[in-house]
Amino acid sequence: MSASTSHAVDPVNQSSVPSGIQKKAPEGLEKTLPDSIHNTDPSKDERYVSHATGPSMVPEAIQKAAPEGLEKALPESIHPTN
Repeated sequence: MSASTSHAVDPVNQSSVPSGIQKKAPEGLEKTLPDSIHNTDPSKDERYVSHATGPSMVPEAIQKAAPEGLEKALPESIHPTN
């Protein structure tokens, strides 16, 4: 990828690095950052996982497709995330 592209798995939701810096930083620099700050490891992609911590009334396919913020906004009695 070019230096004008972020190397994060999900540059918007899985990176604390501002977009402009992501696009200008060399890939090597991006990969040295911890994945908790700027995820460049596809095996740690959190976009398609459920964040439920117990039994949920929400179908699993919807859990995996929904953003984490939406899951956390649901009542604990329907979809526990705490």
